[in-house]
Amino acid sequence: MSGSRFEVYTRLDLERGRIPYFQRLPAEQRFAMRVIAQVLPFRVNRYVVEELIDWNRVPDDPIFQLTFPQPGMLPPEDFSTLIALLYSGASRAEITAKVQAIRQNLNPHPAGQFDLNVPRDVWGNPIQGLQHKYRHTVLFFPSRGQTCHSYCSFCFRWAQFVEDSNLRMACREARVLHEYLRCHPEVSDVLITGGDPMVMTAKHLERLLLPLLAPEFEHVQSIRIGTKALSFWPYRFLTDRDAEEVLKLFEKVVRKGKHLAIMAHYNHFRELEPEPARQAIARVRATGAVIRSQGPLLAHVNDDPLVWAKLWQAQVRLGIVPYYLFVARDTGAVRYFELPLVRAWEIYRAAVQQISGLGQTARGPCLSVAQGKVEIFGVTEVGGEKVIGLRFLKARDSTWDLQPFFARFDPQATWLDQLRPAFGEDRFFFEAHQGLAGGAS
Repeated sequence: MSGSRFEVYTRLDLERGRIPYFQRLPAEQRFAMRVIAQVLPFRVNRYVVEELIDWNRVPDDPIFQLTFPQPGMLPPEDFSTLIALLYSGASRAEITAKVQAIRQNLNPHPAGQFDLNVPRDVWGNPIQGLQHKYRHTVLFFPSRGQTCHSYCSFCFRWAQFVEDSNLRMACREARVLHEYLRCHPEVSDVLITGGDPMVMTAKHLERLLLPLLAPEFEHVQSIRIGTKALSFWPYRFLTDRDAEEVLKLFEKVVRKGKHLAIMAHYNHFRELEPEPARQAIARVRATGAVIRSQGPLLAHVNDDPLVWAKLWQAQVRLGIVPYYLFVARDTGAVRYFELPLVRAWEIYRAAVQQISGLGQTARGPCLSVAQGKVEIFGVTEVGGEKVIGLRFLKARDSTWDLQPFFARFDPQATWLDQLRPAFGEDRFFFEAHQGLAGGAS
């Protein structure tokens, strides 16, 4: 590839056909991709295109499936309506209105992330750019981090990347986070999220992180940074203009006694194979930061136990701690990526059986719903009834943490709100307490 120079391609490049290898695809497929990109955000960089995608395997290549729009991502009726509009000579305003309506029907903010999780100030106004779902953990969305080096088409943050300010969560000033933390000494963990905070410059990261090292924030014990940079743009830690400054910042955070966790998003072992990716991992680890990995189980990408076993084995070998295997959230292109929950558990179980205990730190399959993180811990029979066993790994109400509950066996259900309680119960215990349907947003 062309060295370590960052070059990005967007929807306009799909339409102009200037992405390398793109013209190899059948015309019908290229057209469908351009239609879908009207609704779901598209962005990919040259490193992903040339180093991670095997174009001889397209369209089946997993990274191609992960980053490029695919036929089947939109409901057929919406897809047909958009095509009709595009061919009818409709105005840009008409097309935009239809696109916005389709987006609203794709559950752009699942699990209450735009309302239930957003804290309020003393006057009752929402504090934009913050989420406080769990007592000890606050999420911060810096406005300068609300894009990514490339977009994953499954991503539940997709609404952050479209040209609609009504769907975006972001905060322009780091002081908002700092002021909130001063008032909430119960918070021990801060997660800087996006988008991808590692698109930010070292200077902007410093303004965000360095104040947290002051004695007044002693209660903040852990700082997490959610990022895909280690796999989609490893040069962020190698040759970018301020790569050294970023690494020195990480070192400073660690020296001050904070636990710095890089929450790295990985979806396939292919992302770990290029030498720059391995070098970036080594450089980040050398700062004292811990790299923890997480990613969702996705049809067409990694719905194979061998993929996860190879991914976790490679991560352990490189010093990464496997953390979560998620179920794809009920948003965006989920109809294309979703798998039955029972199948997700079968894949997870089969993968775990192929690795040592060091790789079994990955918890899952896990669903992030309005009430918290729910783990599927098994399929079994209790009192003559076949059931799916679940429990809260972390709940909005902390008294529910590790609380098991059981659902009727359903081999087709893909999300919590499609399951029904076992043993003749009318509703799950958390519905009785909170009045929220599982997975409702």
